[in-house]
Amino acid sequence: MSVDFVARLLQRLPAKARPVVVTLILGLAAGLAAVLFHLAIHFVYQHGLEELTHRSRGTFLLGSFFLIAVTSGFTGWLLSSFCPAAAGSGIPQVKLAFWKDFGFIPWRVVWVKFIGGVLTVGGGSSLGREGPSVQLAGGLASNLSGFLGTAKNERRTAAAAGAAAGLAAAFNTPIAAVTFVLEEIIGDLNSRLLGSVLLAAVLGALVAHGILGAQPAFTLHGQGTPQWLAYALTPLVAVIAAVAGCWFQKLALGLRLVNRRPSPLPPWVRTMLGGIAVWAIGAAVFLGTGHAGVFSLGYDDLSLALDGRLLWHIAALLLVAKLLATAVCYGLGGCGGIFAPTLFFGGMTGAALSGLAGLALPLTGADHVTLAVVGMCACLGAVVRAPVTGILIVFEMTHEFALVPALVIGALISEMISRKLSPESFYETVLAQDGQHVEKLVPPRSLRTWMELPAARIANFSPVIIGDPAPAALRELLDRHGHERFPVVEGGRVTGVLTRREAEAALAAHRAPVYEPVTSCTPATSVREVADRIVSSPSGLIVVLDQPGGGVIGVITMHDLLRAQMAFAREQQD
Repeated sequence: MSVDFVARLLQRLPAKARPVVVTLILGLAAGLAAVLFHLAIHFVYQHGLEELTHRSRGTFLLGSFFLIAVTSGFTGWLLSSFCPAAAGSGIPQVKLAFWKDFGFIPWRVVWVKFIGGVLTVGGGSSLGREGPSVQLAGGLASNLSGFLGTAKNERRTAAAAGAAAGLAAAFNTPIAAVTFVLEEIIGDLNSRLLGSVLLAAVLGALVAHGILGAQPAFTLHGQGTPQWLAYALTPLVAVIAAVAGCWFQKLALGLRLVNRRPSPLPPWVRTMLGGIAVWAIGAAVFLGTGHAGVFSLGYDDLSLALDGRLLWHIAALLLVAKLLATAVCYGLGGCGGIFAPTLFFGGMTGAALSGLAGLALPLTGADHVTLAVVGMCACLGAVVRAPVTGILIVFEMTHEFALVPALVIGALISEMISRKLSPESFYETVLAQDGQHVEKLVPPRSLRTWMELPAARIANFSPVIIGDPAPAALRELLDRHGHERFPVVEGGRVTGVLTRREAEAALAAHRAPVYEPVTSCTPATSVREVADRIVSSPSGLIVVLDQPGGGVIGVITMHDLLRAQMAFAREQQD
């Protein structure tokens, strides 16, 4: 049965039934993709690095080095050659696609993310599979909805539903998947997309149950109600876990920012160096302790920590080693997520502190488990800034209701600490480094009101400005940013607009670039006037000035205007 045939059948369905059937198809397909991704990673890891841990020291060192160097190097080449947007976790890119591209995610993102993620995580590099599952599942749903007849500018529902199904299948946590998509990607817990996201998440979890089984990700043995001592130690664990998460964010994204600068080393070499760093740290820890938790997901050692079978000083060592390895691997362009690593950091923080406290206090097994999962929730919340998701994801991964009060306390403390130490979440900082600003539009209810809105409601206030038109600086700016038009500011005043085509031609001919005339507005200019000016603008770019003749504070493109217009039109239809 061809996709075209299915699309024609869908067109014959009643208008109200069609979205439900489409969501069913997308949820099942996205869930299946995430499960296949999980199985592929497990297969590569089991027959590669895990098998090497049972061999002699020499065989392990040589074999693991070759495996990680080859898989990380090939992944770096794949990303730089075909799809740089598939690097990292993928969740910021899904969020950007949802808000700026109406949910459209190119097909190449899906297949590059699948192959790159399997090789990176399965090959042993210290990253997670949950973020990539969100991106490839959301991308698959976006493309599949296009095959089923959905226009390119109407795929937000598909992308959000696919992302929820992918996360639900990856973690076996449908409720947390729904809250994460609503909290992080959509940014509205009361979104009109709730029904589609909820249905897709359930379908993703059912696919995972049918293929992988319905068991929780972590099985806790002998878990009971924690004592008051566990609650007394909860704030301390939450604070340390949140600090660990913030340190990881600063280190990983600081390295990522450095890695984006021009370098004589090709991107694939830098990604390979990140993998080799993981090998060096992980091999040293494995040879010294017999624990391989630094490599890949590290869930085996995390399970030992949750089961109370990991010594406190081993947990502390694994925390420091995993944090450094993951930060370097991510910062140098690895293809993988941060969910699993941050859960690992938090779990090891809780295990180390509870084990240390247990030397002087009569802590029970339930107390040790509670503090470990509090650390998981607090560290994840500090990095992702989705506290409800953090609570639910750990609860669903353990199926232990007795842990919920401590998780809530840990999440609240983590939220306070992380906002003091880091003004933005991990994903927001990634987008800021890429020169992207996600503006979530809430359009008015009438056309007249819409046209009279100020330009400030649709402008991009994070513009990329050319301040130095010298060839070297211009080349660096073009390499770092993919925009087509740039305001040129000289002597504190905007003097023109430089298009990418003209800049490339000028660099190739070794001549000074020719600027387009400036069309400007102020934040108070109406959308109606902006639309008139952008149509007549030679460059198709409106430069937003703080006052007439003043400094540049933002830009408006036709894309910004149309995106806002489509959001308004969709609200009118609903």
